Amino acid sequence: MKRRSLALQLVGEELARLSPETLRKFELPENLLEAILEAKRINPNKHGGMSRQMQYIGRLMRQVDAAPIVEKLDAMKAPSQKDTALHHLAEQWRTRLLADPTAVGAFKNDIMPDAEPADIDALSALIASAREEYLKRKPPKLFRQLYRFLLKRITDKAAAPI
Repeated sequence: MKRRSLALQLVGEELARLSPETLRKFELPENLLEAILEAKRINPNKHGGMSRQMQYIGRLMRQVDAAPIVEKLDAMKAPSQKDTALHHLAEQWRTRLLADPTAVGAFKNDIMPDAEPADIDALSALIASAREEYLKRKPPKLFRQLYRFLLKRITDKAAAPI
């Protein structure tokens, strides 16, 4: 029982770190919502007051079904599958572009069909610099910069209306 109470109190602490707008999306009981908002007003340096308020929130959490609240918190913390897929795609393109100099055309056709020639030139220069950086065994600064460039373009393409 004590472990369950402490776990619920920790859930309450996570809720207390959220903004009031986000808290309202959780559809919490009114008394629990008020207690969490009150915890936000307590000076964090007043450990006794904050600790008592967290215990109170834990007690209120025992009176509600915490499973949906925990699920929503976990969903908020986890990156979406779409974001993960976009990151993987950017990594794959980076590997392909560094390995094959002719892959720039494929990237342009697939991801940036209406790109300016200056963007393609910047991409080619970044690829060449990252390749040279790798061969000289320097820290991967341009390697990371290439990844950020690709991820931005891929994310923009994914967000664009069809």
